[in-house]
Amino acid sequence: MRTRTRHSTVRFQFPFSLTGSGNVHAAGSYELMEMDEVIEGLNWVVWQRVATYLYLPLSSPGICSRVRFEIDYGQLCAALELDREQATKGVD
Repeated sequence: MRTRTRHSTVRFQFPFSLTGSGNVHAAGSYELMEMDEVIEGLNWVVWQRVATYLYLPLSSPGICSRVRFEIDYGQLCAALELDREQATKGVD
């Protein structure tokens, strides 16, 4: 099965949390990695997302590192939408 990996950056203007991470994360830019695989048997190429990862800073004293955390893409979209709504409220 053919797969592809896409990398992008998501930006939060306000602190945010995602179900399962158990933490509130600081506003800022975070690397996002999406893994897709092709759906076989069609006459055209269709990619289906099979995993989404967000790289979060590892909070250990004296260690500058990050950890890859698997997330639900729908929750990420909801968190980004909430962030946009919060930004819009402050712009009146």
